[in-house]
Amino acid sequence: MATEVDDKPGSEPAEKLMAATISQDAGFLLAKLHAGGSVLNNHALAAFDLKERSYSVLALANSELEPTQREMAEFLSLDPSQIVALLDELEQRGLVIRAPGKLDRRAKIVSSTPEGAAVFRRAEAAARDAESAALAGLSATEIATLKGLLRKALWGPAA
Repeated sequence: MATEVDDKPGSEPAEKLMAATISQDAGFLLAKLHAGGSVLNNHALAAFDLKERSYSVLALANSELEPTQREMAEFLSLDPSQIVALLDELEQRGLVIRAPGKLDRRAKIVSSTPEGAAVFRRAEAAARDAESAALAGLSATEIATLKGLLRKALWGPAA
């Protein structure tokens, strides 16, 4: 069954559906932006045999902040078992190492190997290009504002 919108030449279904109230829902918008960005990220990271999650773990391992597995799980909103699986894969590839914590030897501190740092630098450049593609409709100022607002929404005004 055709509608008036369907009968208009050049009318795109996505444009028509932007009139729906859900297009004003922050959760929907964030999920849609994430879904599109994930496709771009995973495509860009495939050249390094990484996906978003393993790239995120490698990024934290390269931060020089000496994160523990538990801190990584909490920060990335992943179950600890998921972090272990990601770290196992990255460790087998020689990209990260786990060492006992300095204050609590039961905690495992994750850091990058030199090879992991080299892979991360190249993957980070590809991820930045994917981010630019995902946010191509925004100016540099708008991108900075968006990132600032997202950080504030996640971690409060001090972020």
